[in-house]
Amino acid sequence: MPDVIAINIIDFEYINTRSFHSCFRLRDDNEREVILTNSLEIHFINMVKYRKTRGKLNDPLNWWLTWFDRGSTPELLEEVVKMDSAIQTANEQLLYVTGDEDAQRAYLVRFRAMCDLTSIQNTSHRKGMEEGLAQGMAKDKLEVAGKALAKGLSVERIHDITGLDIETIRNLDTL
Repeated sequence: MPDVIAINIIDFEYINTRSFHSCFRLRDDNEREVILTNSLEIHFINMVKYRKTRGKLNDPLNWWLTWFDRGSTPELLEEVVKMDSAIQTANEQLLYVTGDEDAQRAYLVRFRAMCDLTSIQNTSHRKGMEEGLAQGMAKDKLEVAGKALAKGLSVERIHDITGLDIETIRNLDTL
């Protein structure tokens, strides 16, 4: 996968190719098979050619181009929006930017709720991981302290090594 992908959607004749979609990479002029870098792709999508050859809605590129095409009917747009969650999100963003105040407010409320939910999930996950790690470390410290006591190390030395409080270490000695 390239590091940089440039996508140019144009609504005029620009590149003399048969296809509506052209992809370019940096190649040597003399030896076409030698690519300078795989880090860059430059795509051109010619909407004039796309409209002439508009195919079936059988792949994501056609879905997106149908959504971008100003000539698409509302019924076709509705169908395409249902096909892909990313297009649905883009459509919601477009409605927000161009919609009335009520639509903008409803979108913002939904968007904030989704952000809040994501934040809550991430925080809960992080806290769970931290708690699990802390419990595991505490169990490990207790095992080390128990083995150290069995080998005759002093309670004070075990405290220095593990950080466990002295009372907890002494209680291990009575188990």
